[in-house]
Amino acid sequence: MKKRPLISVVTINFNQSEMTNQLLESFKNVTWPSYELIIVDNNSQNNDADHINTNYPNLRVIRNEKNLGFAGGNNLGIKAAKGEYILFLNNDTEVDPGFLEPMIERFESFRDTGAVSPKIRFFHHPEKIQYAGFSKMSPFTLRMNGFGYGETDKGQYDQGKETEFAHGCAMMVSRKVIEEVGLMPEEYFLYYEEHDWSTTIKKHGYKIFYEPKSLILHKESMSVEKNSILKTYFINRNRVLYMRRNFNWFYRIISATYILLISVPKNTAKYLIASETSHLKAYWDAILWNLTHKTKPQWKF
Repeated sequence: MKKRPLISVVTINFNQSEMTNQLLESFKNVTWPSYELIIVDNNSQNNDADHINTNYPNLRVIRNEKNLGFAGGNNLGIKAAKGEYILFLNNDTEVDPGFLEPMIERFESFRDTGAVSPKIRFFHHPEKIQYAGFSKMSPFTLRMNGFGYGETDKGQYDQGKETEFAHGCAMMVSRKVIEEVGLMPEEYFLYYEEHDWSTTIKKHGYKIFYEPKSLILHKESMSVEKNSILKTYFINRNRVLYMRRNFNWFYRIISATYILLISVPKNTAKYLIASETSHLKAYWDAILWNLTHKTKPQWKF
């Protein structure tokens, strides 16, 4: 490959300077010669951002006065980026030295590429796959399946392919595509924004690719606990929001019927039986938010 375009790597820090420093440390062995690192600190508490190791070439730390969420923080990184390609990377990851080359090669080889995500394996169980592409989203449950999730990596997903959605943990998008489709949708704040953005990218005629020659290791979500009330709220709120923004009227009726007749009674009973009143409130707040807030649909009749 003759051309070595500049890659802007954008990652968000929120009260995790130690984790961010571990990511930066893994970049010391990266073989791609032309990249810049942009850390967007989403108003971390107790001067956490002061502990980020800035002793790296081409590193810039941007401090927000408030938490802008995943999309808002990344959009700020986009505005500061100088690269021809922009890689959005979770700070709870560590990278393989040669992980950038295959993604650039994918863009350069397939001109209709809109976004590329690498193979993602679990950091603490590096033989296990977390991401090898996504299936289509169900119009009923508003969920998709992750190919390879939890499987031992024996090379069964070593063939690059088109996929339905990029993975928010690690996704590369070209500046050209961003200028055409716009920034990440900030209505979500947390969860589902990368699915919405992937859908928008595809609506503009581009394809989303999974690239197995590129590898990162993910330490899972450290900023939001698995049993977090925050996660309960945003996952359920944004699942419905995605439907409202991206489904046509027919599939909206199908999804709304499933949610009201199956999901709401099922989840309400689940939280009541477990005496998880805080999660029950967060769940109902998420549903009610969609009844009281307008959004602009991206689909057309």
